[in-house]
Amino acid sequence: MPFKFNQTDVLDLRIIEPQVFSDARGFFLESYKYSDFQNQGIEENFKQDNHSFSTKGVLRGLHFQVAPKSQAKLVRVVKGSAWDVAVDLRKDSPTFLKWYGLELSAQNNIMIYIPEGFAHGFVSLTEEVHLLYKCTEEYDSTLDKGIIWNDPDIGIEWPISYPLLSNKDKDLPTLRDVNLID
Repeated sequence: MPFKFNQTDVLDLRIIEPQVFSDARGFFLESYKYSDFQNQGIEENFKQDNHSFSTKGVLRGLHFQVAPKSQAKLVRVVKGSAWDVAVDLRKDSPTFLKWYGLELSAQNNIMIYIPEGFAHGFVSLTEEVHLLYKCTEEYDSTLDKGIIWNDPDIGIEWPISYPLLSNKDKDLPTLRDVNLID
């Protein structure tokens, strides 16, 4: 099997390490193989692939899409390095509001599987970051939601104090503003 699947301390959130075959010419890796993922209980039907380019210090997030088109994601960085974060927003989950962060980079080739019901965000750690992610549903602007990156009720420990944000991300609400918590 060309993948190593690791469970995090957040329910259903998985870290995936592909096997990398390197030699003097470069490297080869499988970034996704349905049968291997299915054998690990990840039976997603990915419907859209996205490619994000960001410069150093850009923070994108925390984004999610709600039902009926909630998205699970498979995220990886193919150039540069990013601090990637997922937050469990599933109210019935024992890890509700727990977040998990890790560095994804072109050097470590690590991927993160983010199930439906999670918010996702990342910050660019290098001058150029190319982040690719597969989604289980197509983007729908009417179902697109978000939570402010520095929400005190989540308490994410970002490796940056003053990120570059889009106007949309600057204006995202807190959990309390959207009544996800009392």
